[in-house]
Amino acid sequence: MAKEKRKDKTRVVLRTGELQRTDGSYQFTWMDENKKRRYVYSRNLDDLREKEKQIAKDKSDGIKTEARYTTVNDLFDLWKVLKRGLKNNTFENYKYMYETFVRQNIGEKRVTVLRKSDIKRYYNYLADERHLKAATIDSIHTVLHQIFDMAVDDDYIRNNPTNNVLRELKQSHVFQTEKRRALTRPEQELFLTYLKSTPSAQHWYPVFAVMVGSGLRVGEVTGLRWCDIDLEEGVIDVNHTLVYYDHRTDESKQGCYFNVNTTKTPASNRQVPMLDFVKEAFLMEKEKQELHDLHCEATIDGYSDFIFINRFGQAQNQATLNKAIRRIIRDCNDEQLLKDENAKVLLPHFSCHSLRHTFTTRMCEAGVNVKVIQDALGHKDISTTLNIYTDVTKELKRTEFEGLDSYFKNE
Repeated sequence: MAKEKRKDKTRVVLRTGELQRTDGSYQFTWMDENKKRRYVYSRNLDDLREKEKQIAKDKSDGIKTEARYTTVNDLFDLWKVLKRGLKNNTFENYKYMYETFVRQNIGEKRVTVLRKSDIKRYYNYLADERHLKAATIDSIHTVLHQIFDMAVDDDYIRNNPTNNVLRELKQSHVFQTEKRRALTRPEQELFLTYLKSTPSAQHWYPVFAVMVGSGLRVGEVTGLRWCDIDLEEGVIDVNHTLVYYDHRTDESKQGCYFNVNTTKTPASNRQVPMLDFVKEAFLMEKEKQELHDLHCEATIDGYSDFIFINRFGQAQNQATLNKAIRRIIRDCNDEQLLKDENAKVLLPHFSCHSLRHTFTTRMCEAGVNVKVIQDALGHKDISTTLNIYTDVTKELKRTEFEGLDSYFKNE
């Protein structure tokens, strides 16, 4: 006698693996490639059978069964363990971007349900509601793209949903690109003169004078040790960089730490000649520390005896230096306006990196060979130097022609 086929409450014949539960919903049971029993559920039979078709298609295409239960966060945690070949500060930045902007958002979603439209919606949210800059979204995209590439390679999904999404976002949004801003010669003179002559700001003169007169990146300056400079020969040996991570949140004040890393590129390992006022700045810093009996108390990844330290003997960091610049700009401009409410020269808003660009601009103005500028700045690719050089020379040409126009008008 033939076995009676199982039916649901409406007398519809159920297929192998299908079951109607006591609450009226439906369940489908199957074995995955690891012989583990898996289940899916649905409120009606038609929806359940659509899910069965997808399961069969996934199995046919070699898509892993566990992909149905794997979230973006799960893949990121795997990516962190497996990723190699990134500089530590780059890797730390990627992790910070993910934890801050992704984990509590699309990170909780299952990878199999995310579509290109979901990624577009998420990137639009970052740009329109979180008001993130293009560079920040670019970093987030880099991580997500690598995660989903890994998911494709490991048969979790068929296609990478982030493909071309960033390009489309940049086409649809007009991101404001901040142009590098160098101090003009009068602004530079005002800045350094104010630091040198103002008692409350004098302690900042050495570090900022070194930045203006060497073109070193801020991490290269803060990472300098006394053994890295030769005052007799007048040479700065750049062989590492000090990176400061500030991952504090509103809930936690912890998460700040330093790392010593290799320089940004192999070309950044270099020797930079000291200008006279840079050598003077180092000597001033040395004299100040001896006068106040200051000593470096910090040891970071085996490195110690840092040149630029705070009153507690700890290494300086970029955030503190940029904060100091903001105060200096405010106080200097207040002083200038008190002297003359129509002061011709005031300090613009700028940052530590602006001082590197200021040094570059002075070299271009002086007609220094582009190759020499590249070596001094530690650029890996001369095209980076040429882009800056072109911008500066364009501005010089414009200024010169303005002067020429005035000359003709006076004639």
